[in-house]
Amino acid sequence: MFNVSPLERFAELVKEPDEGIDLGLGAALIAASEYEDLDVQREIRLLDDLASAIEPRLGDRSDTLRTLNDLSRFLFDDLGFQGNSDDYYNPQNSYLNDVLKRRLGIPITLALIYIEVGRRLGVPLLGIGMPGHFLVRHRDEQDLYVDTFSGGVLLSSEECAEGFRQRGLANSWRAEYLAPVRHKEFLGRMLRNLKYIYAEQGEDGKAIRTVNWLLALYPEAGEEVRDRGLLNYRQGHYQAARDDLNRYLDLGAGVQDATTVRQMLRRIDELLAG
Repeated sequence: MFNVSPLERFAELVKEPDEGIDLGLGAALIAASEYEDLDVQREIRLLDDLASAIEPRLGDRSDTLRTLNDLSRFLFDDLGFQGNSDDYYNPQNSYLNDVLKRRLGIPITLALIYIEVGRRLGVPLLGIGMPGHFLVRHRDEQDLYVDTFSGGVLLSSEECAEGFRQRGLANSWRAEYLAPVRHKEFLGRMLRNLKYIYAEQGEDGKAIRTVNWLLALYPEAGEEVRDRGLLNYRQGHYQAARDDLNRYLDLGAGVQDATTVRQMLRRIDELLAG
């Protein structure tokens, strides 16, 4: 049997019906993009071990408030998982293996661990992809949200809205910001975080690699094709940039910036002509 790369495994995983996509496995495979020798199954076993360790402490799981408090106490008080507010844009905060080892993360990776531990215990949890933040909600509890970045504090929907306003977005709140995200979008948001971090830090090669993973998730995502073209241009990979930007125009996704992209393509043609 031929060896399959983490990216190929990821591409197959995300072809599953959304509810069948294993978030823990998806996150571990994303981590393997950075750590070539990562034992993906070991990372999955660590999630299993966390669930096994807390299981004897859980009482009646139909009592959602108690269950959420027990999970939060175990992960944040006992084990010390916490949000890395001091070094928020460190890429390690986005890789499952690093978060499990360092017990530091950003909202989405801490939420993923919380959800995956809960899933192993039969606790149905949902990811809530607020703009600028990420929360967890019990499937059967409509107005109770877990802020994993803040030590598992429980919030009402109004408290979520107030936190949103405090981040300077007072006139933009919408109730749909508290809608659950699908599994593909969960993984896509993790990858877009990494793309942004690497691009901002000038790590263009890693940003391009991350876009390749995003395109495994969303093959027709014109914005990702365009961004890879721009990153390739910045790297001096002019033929690759040309291919991506032409594909972007062919996908019909760039109505608003088509003129700018065509100007860049003319510049690339000049560079390739020498």
